[in-house]
Amino acid sequence: MRDVAVLQAQDLEPLLRLFARDPVAHCFVESRVQAGGVDPWQLGGEVLGYFSDGELVSALFAGANLVPIETTPAARSAFADYLRPRVRRASSILGRADEVLDLWRFLEPAWGRARAIRDQQPLMAISGDPIVEPDPGVRRIVIDELDAYLPAAIDMFTEEIGVSPVAGGNVLPYRARVADTIRVGRALGRMHEGSVEFKAEVGSVAPFVCQVQGVWVARHLRGQGLSIPAMAAVVEFARHHFAPTVSLYVNSFNTPARKAYRAVGFDEVGTFATVLF
Repeated sequence: MRDVAVLQAQDLEPLLRLFARDPVAHCFVESRVQAGGVDPWQLGGEVLGYFSDGELVSALFAGANLVPIETTPAARSAFADYLRPRVRRASSILGRADEVLDLWRFLEPAWGRARAIRDQQPLMAISGDPIVEPDPGVRRIVIDELDAYLPAAIDMFTEEIGVSPVAGGNVLPYRARVADTIRVGRALGRMHEGSVEFKAEVGSVAPFVCQVQGVWVARHLRGQGLSIPAMAAVVEFARHHFAPTVSLYVNSFNTPARKAYRAVGFDEVGTFATVLF
């Protein structure tokens, strides 16, 4: 029997068991659930469950992003049936490539063409010390450095997504979001004479895995090898302060970044895909 429902508090334990099948791939959603349970107000979205004979088989986070969690073909079809008649709130679908692309196959006829599809994004992880010497200049950014850090964050986002995060009057909300990241100690960087040379953020933290995002090197310093020791410092810091495994995902066409991550000690452990609207 096919059955889709919004998960409730009693579904938390079965959901955690789904996360445990692939903690690296599910770090983003698990970090939110660990912090706020399945309450939509805490999560900023709903977690939909697909049940078979009363058992939770698959899940889907439905908020600003759609993120499939251990979805079967039948679950993806059912989730698409649930979502099609509803107003689309998500700005992207992201997660394991096979699940994302199949879910999009069901949704595209109703939702229309995507702005971009990145169908090959290596998922990388490291569970030990970096294999190169960390850059001692990489440290936590402090709130007094927000004005210097913000332009680097905007530049990184615009390069990665293709749209400025402050377009359409979103300067103050985005500034507040970046400030929150700094205040909770998840913004790391290398500063020189008041300017950001390198930055990265620990975006998600689950019990055993954390996920790095927003990696950026100042344009005039690219190609000089700065990112390798800087990322080694991020790994060392994140493993010490947040979780024993550090993960990230990267576009397949970003050859320099992939080489840099491998030089630090990251291994490819899967493939993500992102559909952008």
